[in-house]
Formats: sequence, C-alpha cells, structure tokens
Amino acid sequence: MLQTFLPLFFMTFGICLFIVLMQFLWKYIDDMVGKGLEISILAETFFYAALSLVPMALPLAILLASLMTFGNLGERLELLAMKAAGVSLVRIMRPLIVCLIIVSIGAFYFQNNVMPVAQVKLFSLLYSMRQKSPELDIPEGVFYSEITGYSVYVKNKDNNTGLLKDMMIYDYSDGFNNARVIVADSGRLKTSEDKLFLVLSMFDGESFENIKNNQSGTTRVKEAVPYRRETFKTKDILIEFDANFSRTDETFLQNQYIGKDIKDLQLSIDSMTVHLDSIKEINSLGIYDNSYRKSLTSRTNKPNKSEEEKEEEKPEEADQIQAPAVVLNYDSLYQTTDASDKLTILNRAKTSVDNVKTEYFFKAATVGDEAYKLRRHLTEWHKKFTPSFACLVFFFIGAPLGAIIRKGGLGMPVIISVVLFIIYYIIDNLGFKMARDGIWEAWQGMWLSSFVLTPLGVFLTYKAVNDSVILDADTYLNALKNLIGRRSGRKIEKKEVIMYTPHYQTLLPRLEKLANECQVYLDGHRRWLNYFTFWRQGAKDHTAEHIATEMEEIVEELNNTDQILMLNKLMDYPLIGGYNQTKFKINRQIGIVLGIFIPVGLPIYFIATYQRKLLRQDVQAVKKVSEELAEMIRQAYSVEE
Repeated sequence: MLQTFLPLFFMTFGICLFIVLMQFLWKYIDDMVGKGLEISILAETFFYAALSLVPMALPLAILLASLMTFGNLGERLELLAMKAAGVSLVRIMRPLIVCLIIVSIGAFYFQNNVMPVAQVKLFSLLYSMRQKSPELDIPEGVFYSEITGYSVYVKNKDNNTGLLKDMMIYDYSDGFNNARVIVADSGRLKTSEDKLFLVLSMFDGESFENIKNNQSGTTRVKEAVPYRRETFKTKDILIEFDANFSRTDETFLQNQYIGKDIKDLQLSIDSMTVHLDSIKEINSLGIYDNSYRKSLTSRTNKPNKSEEEKEEEKPEEADQIQAPAVVLNYDSLYQTTDASDKLTILNRAKTSVDNVKTEYFFKAATVGDEAYKLRRHLTEWHKKFTPSFACLVFFFIGAPLGAIIRKGGLGMPVIISVVLFIIYYIIDNLGFKMARDGIWEAWQGMWLSSFVLTPLGVFLTYKAVNDSVILDADTYLNALKNLIGRRSGRKIEKKEVIMYTPHYQTLLPRLEKLANECQVYLDGHRRWLNYFTFWRQGAKDHTAEHIATEMEEIVEELNNTDQILMLNKLMDYPLIGGYNQTKFKINRQIGIVLGIFIPVGLPIYFIATYQRKLLRQDVQAVKKVSEELAEMIRQAYSVEE
C-alpha cells in the first residue's frame, strides 16, 4: 500500500504546490515586474512562498492521492480480491493511517517551527519589493512622472542605441511655483554606478526658469519677475534616484503573530489578555465615576467616622449634615432663565456631550485595536493545529470515496478533490473571518471546516467498510424509477436442465386464489387511506406484502417449466414495491408519534399515497397475469375447473 500511495502522494503534492504557487504569483506579480530584481531575489521569494503554501497544498494532495490510490485498486479489482480474501478495508488502510499520522505530526512541527520563519522572510521581501523604485522605461508620446520631482516627455526613442528624441522636461523639484522647463533635441538617461543617481544628458536644447526675487525690503506690486533662458549644446542633470534593492528589517515582523511559535503565541495571548482586561476595567471605572449613579451614591454613602471625629464636629456642621436634602427641579430652573442664558447652557451641554462622545470613541477604538491583536494571535495559535487535523480528515474522506467510486487516474478523482477542497476552503475562510472580526470565538471559527468535514469522513468510512453503493448511479436511477412507477421488468430464461417439474394441478388453485385476493384487495383498498390509520399500520401494507410473497413463490415454482409461453407470461408479473413506504421498521407506537409530528409525517403520507396508486396498478397486473396463467394451464393440461 505504501509503495502505491507514496509515489502518487509526492506527485500530487508537487502538482498542488505548483498550482497554489501560481496563484501567489498572479496575486503579487505587480510588485515584482518592472523593478529590475535579480534572479536570486525572485528565487528566494518563490522558495519562501512555497514553504508558506505547504499547509494549503498538503491536505489537497492527501485527498487526491488517497482517492487515486483506492480508486485504482477498486478499478483493477485488487480491492475486491483483498476483501474476498478476508482482509477488511480498515486493515487495508492501516499502513496509510500510520503514515498519515506521521505526516500530520510533521505538519504540526512544520507549522510551528518553519512557518514563522518562512512568513517573516516572505513578507519582508514583499514589503522590500513594494518600496523599491521601478525600473526606468520611459514610454513614447506621454508624460512619464515616475521620477520624483520631474515629468519627462519623449516623442520618439531608439531602442537600439537608447537615444531619446524631442524631449520636454518639467522640473518641479523646488516646488510648482519654481518650475523649470527644458526642451532638447535628443538625450540619454542612465544610472550611476552606485545606482543612487540618474544622469540625464541632453543635446541641443533650451531651458526656461523664473528667478526668485530674494532681495530684502519692500517691492512694488507690479514689479516684473525676471526669468532666465539658457541655450546649450550639452547639458547634464544629476537626479537623486535610489534604484538599489534594500531589505527591510525583519525584527518588526518577528514580533508580530506571523513570526511566533506556539509558545511565544501563548505568552503573548496571556499578556495581551491581562492588558485588555485592565483597559476595560479602567474604562468601566471612568464611566462609573462620571455617571449620575456615582454622584448620587457618593453623597449618601459617606465613610463612617470615628467617635472622636463625631464629638469634634461643630454643631453647625452637624446641623448641615442632618439637614434634609433639597430636591431641585432642573426644568423649572432652566425655564426661569432668559434666552441668552438658555443658549449658553445648551452650548455648554452640547460641548460636554461631544467631548464625552469623542472620549468614548477613542477608548472604544483603543479597546478594538487591542482586541483585534488578541484575536489574530488566537487564530494563529489554532492555525498551528488545524492543517494537521485536516490531513487526517481528508484521508478518511478520500480513501473511502475512492473505494466506493472505484475510478482511478486523474479524471474523476481530480474533479471530486477540487470540489471538496473548494468547499473546505470556503468554509475555512468563512470561519477565519468570523473569528478575526470577533463574531465567533476563535476556536469556533478556526475549527469550523473540521467540524463540517469530520462527519462526512466518518460517514464515508462507514459506508465503504459496509460495501455501500451510495455513489452507484444505478441505485439512484432505480429508486427514481420506483418512485415514478417505471420499474425494471422481470427477466426469466428457460433452464437447460430442469430438476423439478412444476406440479400444475396444485398451482392452479393457488393462481385462482391469488387472483381472488387481488380482486378483494382492489375492492377494499382505495387509493386514499386515513392519515392516522396509515401511521398505525407502521406505514406498511401487510396485505400487499402477502400478495407479493405469494406471487414470488409461484414464479419460483413455474420457473422450472419447459413451456416457452408460460415463461414469457411469467415475465409479465411486476416487481411489486411500495407496500413499505419507509426504509426503517416502524412499530405502531413510533408510527403514531410520527403521525402526530405533522411536518415529518405529512410529506411521507403524500409520497405513500402516490405509491399506493402505483401499488394498485401492480396488483391489477398480478390479477390479470394469474388469470391468464390459470387459463393456459387448463388449456394445456385439460384440467377442469
């Protein structure tokens, strides 16, 4: 099994990693193209990107490899041979289960130890690429403004010699009010050897520039502003332009959640939780201190004084303390003031409310930022475990699914794998965003995909162990035919060697009795049945079941006849179904409970009513065929009624 699985696993892992790496390339291609980056820098970026994408490619590779492995075994009937030899599916999967447990443990150590380093390296390189100046490639016929402080227009350029023709340059490096215009017949643009400056060499041109008046003292309003016009044969301009690639310091990213292992994340979570709780406590105390409740309780709940302090109190103070509280009506006081005082009071109240509102918004923003950092640390902590568990879940989905569908190669397994992985990816991103935004708890969002797919893996494993035909198209097609009444016909062939000849004299009364029972059934069983009577019977028609059993016994005995006409007539017997409307055995008590529970019982009742119509048609066919067979026996063997 390992020799079959491991080559497929390494092949699918390489394919999946390449696909997700191409997705990364399309996402960040704008940050890489046109910067003049060296091949070594790009190779290093792709290397760290590949490492950071391993947790995404690994579960998909395991799903696809397990599907292909067991699909190939089922398609070549090797799986059937092993089961026929007494080897169960769980025992066949045992070596791969041990192998995948080792892979999951390795994935956890990779996620904990390698991923922080790879992510820090990758994001620092991407940030450095964004900060790098673009490589100069001045287009024709448009103004190029990528050079800070300059706007360059080139009408034509010679790609072979690099000569720029009909140039116009706007130099606003000293500000827009002090702009300088330069026109030249031709020129060249190159970088210095240290790549810190641009050297612009121009030939046969003129420059126009306003001269600032720096003289002290007052000037007249209508004084003319002098300007300078310069004609040149050759002119060089030195422009600061750092074209080197400088790496960003990685210390900042190492202190973020992406650069921490599980131990550092736990320490950060503990400290951030304490810090956030302290901020919330301080804010709550501030709200309580500024509330009316605090002002009222502070007056009534004064601290108890000692006996000496009570004796030293002056009579006037004691009288003041014991004086009853004066109740003020603030509305009446407000109405007694004039209009200007009312406006002043309202403005002061509005200002106070705005200040409180601004203060609370600032505090809420502070709490929100701290809570967001804490949630990102929590999601990263759970992310150390979820990829490892996803590897096991996808194996227990892929291996049973491959054993059920029995299709190998890269056709059906790839389609199923892509569909399942897309579902997993959508659910995983949904849970991550819910946890990141604080809508759900971190463990709920990060483990959502595992909670959804684990029951699917258990269900498929159970079905595969029991040799279920859950994905067999013929099973669903026959069920649909039975539902709409188009059942498959009965097939009977003449036996070459007949061991027992049918006893026609005893079969004749049985056929007549079966026809009479069918007539009695048709007369006494209408299409519509009382709802509660239907459930008291356990959703089962016992009379129709008896007719079907008797019919099958007659068919089994007449199957040994040597009469071709009788064999053909036996194939007119229908395959009766529908006398049991549910796949489960329901007794009288459970049937009554389901009948009372209308939302469940009513749809089943309507389906059973439709099947009851089809059952009546089958009983009519049984009656007709039984009468025709009885007549054939009478005519062939001269048996009197």
